[in-house]
Amino acid sequence: MSSDHYFSAQPASADERRTITVPLAGVSRPVQVAGGVFSPDRIDQGTSVLLQHAPAPPTSGTFLDLGCGWGPIALTLALRSPSATVFAVDVNERALDLTRINAESLGAKGIRAVTADHVPADLRFDLIWSNPPIRVGKAVLHELMRTWLPRLAPGGSAYLVVQRNLGSDSLHRWIAEQLDDLEVSRMTSVKGFRILQVRRPAG
Repeated sequence: MSSDHYFSAQPASADERRTITVPLAGVSRPVQVAGGVFSPDRIDQGTSVLLQHAPAPPTSGTFLDLGCGWGPIALTLALRSPSATVFAVDVNERALDLTRINAESLGAKGIRAVTADHVPADLRFDLIWSNPPIRVGKAVLHELMRTWLPRLAPGGSAYLVVQRNLGSDSLHRWIAEQLDDLEVSRMTSVKGFRILQVRRPAG
């Protein structure tokens, strides 16, 4: 794996930041991006599918963007639900810094951009949105799912966007088999991507 891959905590490439304009919560908005983070030139297609097709988030609650990059999912959640607290989690410190800067510039006050070890261990999430890092490999991906999906609050849901030819159906089966206190279903399929819904029953 390249030392400058977006999975790196400290990317090796120069931190050269630039501003691009992207659609977030129905409005074109300027954001800062940089190399060494996921999809530094645009909102990638998978994330775009999730943002366009996942159900509208609740107006308030505690949300999680797992693998936030420069912040398109967390920013959308915070802009749509300004009363919510949105934890934007990533291993990449540059990505987290960009998310913080973008949140401040857009007035998205509810975002907490942090590494996993700064999320309180007893915190439960009403909503999780994620374009999970499939290319880290199954062992790491499954550990991420095993760590975070069980932290759904009763009645809470996670929406995961996964490319069909990168293992969406096998991830669906794995969640059903390994996390059997949760309910998993395919919400929709768009442009070669699946959106999986993972739900903790309210009862």
